[in-house]
Amino acid sequence: MGTLGRVGVAATAALALALALAPAAVAAGPPPAKGARLGDIVWGTGVAALLTLLAVWAGVVHRRRGLPALQRLGAFSARVSGLPSWAAVPAGVAGGALLLAVFGFYWDVAKHIDTGRDPSPFGTPAHYPILAGLAGIALAGYLSIIMGAPRSATSLRITRDWHVSLGGGLIFLCGAFALSGFPLDDVWHSLFGQDVTLWGPTHVLMIAGASLATLGVWVLLVEGWRATRARGGPPPSRALRAFTHFRSVQLAGAFLLGLSSLQAEFDFGVPQFQLVYQPIMLMLAAGCGLVAARVYLGRLGALQAVGFYLFVRGLLTVVIGPILGMSILHFPLYLPEAIIVELAALVISPRRPVTLGAVSGFLIGTVGLAAEWGWSHVWMPLPWPGSLLGQALALGLAGALAGGVLGGYVGRALTSGQGRPTQRPPRWVLPLAAVVAVGVIAFPLPMTSGHPTQATLTLATVQPPPHQTVAVRATLSPGDPARHAQWLTATAWQGGGLIVDRLRRVSPGTYETTRPIPVYGQWKAILRMENGRALQAAPIYLPEDSAIPAKGVPAANGVTRSFLRDKKILQREAVGGSAWLEVPAYLVLFGIATLWLVGLGFGLRRLEVGAVETDRPRVRTELGAGAPLPA
Repeated sequence: MGTLGRVGVAATAALALALALAPAAVAAGPPPAKGARLGDIVWGTGVAALLTLLAVWAGVVHRRRGLPALQRLGAFSARVSGLPSWAAVPAGVAGGALLLAVFGFYWDVAKHIDTGRDPSPFGTPAHYPILAGLAGIALAGYLSIIMGAPRSATSLRITRDWHVSLGGGLIFLCGAFALSGFPLDDVWHSLFGQDVTLWGPTHVLMIAGASLATLGVWVLLVEGWRATRARGGPPPSRALRAFTHFRSVQLAGAFLLGLSSLQAEFDFGVPQFQLVYQPIMLMLAAGCGLVAARVYLGRLGALQAVGFYLFVRGLLTVVIGPILGMSILHFPLYLPEAIIVELAALVISPRRPVTLGAVSGFLIGTVGLAAEWGWSHVWMPLPWPGSLLGQALALGLAGALAGGVLGGYVGRALTSGQGRPTQRPPRWVLPLAAVVAVGVIAFPLPMTSGHPTQATLTLATVQPPPHQTVAVRATLSPGDPARHAQWLTATAWQGGGLIVDRLRRVSPGTYETTRPIPVYGQWKAILRMENGRALQAAPIYLPEDSAIPAKGVPAANGVTRSFLRDKKILQREAVGGSAWLEVPAYLVLFGIATLWLVGLGFGLRRLEVGAVETDRPRVRTELGAGAPLPA
């Protein structure tokens, strides 16, 4: 056995020992309010180092003489998929990792909502599929790098005789950034406390990185299919063509799933930002994801992508809700928007993808918005009220237009090199769409404390202690501040479930619950109200939390309590930190996100330009050696 072999065996043995000692590293104790315990950090760092060592060892061995196991897997994947092994293997690994990550993600969100903080980073089962999924995405990109790819117009050069597929590089970029969010998240908690929110900066880094890795997989498979066509050979069988089409539908649906992932707080009914974000993000996702699907898949492509999306989201809802006993996961429908895109494509050819995207975006932002408005009243935990109409229509329409145009550009890049005429819109269209997309997300971000408001609580016991529940009547003052609110709810969570009860107005300024509210144990029961940019909350009952530390707030009849900024109660673990630490931390995260988005944009552009360069020799041959090339 050579030196490399001995290193691999030693690393494997050390990894097995570390995993065997894992239960001792996550010993029981109260859930920490900040970062992980030292034992968790040591164990996690050790396992990560060993896995990295194993990956590097395998890569060196494969580049020197080839790993038989990886070669056999490559041959099998190529035979089944009809793609080159350098595309088939990473794409398969990334596909499985993405499914694992999305399951763990929604499971983890539901668990935080139902039971609060984790006892440790490795003390909750929901974190393991997330960690394995993010690592799997990074591994898929790494496999693409060590397997290499033939030199082409889109490949990335590492050395003179070592090139890497563009899609593999994008997958590694997204996966590495997403995986880096896991340790960065613990650093963030150590500095600023545990912000129990989906939209924490490191959470967004993990979620968005994994979500947009779907685009990297899409690019990788396009490269693989181009290489297969260029290689010639017999035409694929009907079964292989059907498998290839189904794989494309999966990718389009997965792209829509990824674009929808940051809506999860709204899907569960505990958003910590303005409700107008839900129609904004929904319109952006529908415009971008469905237009790209229609351009790439052809007729009925948008409907097929939505079909896969609804299947996965429905399955997740059943598994996380009834089977695992967690809170119910709701989801937007997207079906009306898919029909809109299909109808628009009957009038405007997908060979003009940016025009199709703009027209589809306008229809999505009007007719589609109205359809999702109705759907919110059918199944969403927080229906969209009339007071939201003005902002939702303006910002949602702008988001849909920007998303549709961006989706047209994505579809154009993915279909380049297929013999279709390429629309060349003015150069300012793409940057304008990107600026509008950023603008509609940034505009609702600032929030205020709102006007001083108080609630006088009248509690009537429904079930006596020890598992006490109450009916709540709240008299708000001054005036009737909730008259035009986006929502006024009694929210109880983190005590073993979730209750989001929309209060009923019984008289001016007086509202009452429609179901019993638990006020015992670890339940946190609060009144929550959104009035425009003001998100406010007043406690009904809060348990004592010695880890923060925070005093308890008893459920008391007849007490008057002031509304505070919602974040002070919902995220009371987020104890804050020094501004000179917080600003650089945000700047670093912003820089990472910018680098990664620029990388994706570069990749799509290179994919498109590469297709043109690949076609030039063929076109010159067909036109004659001295003929000018078409523009």
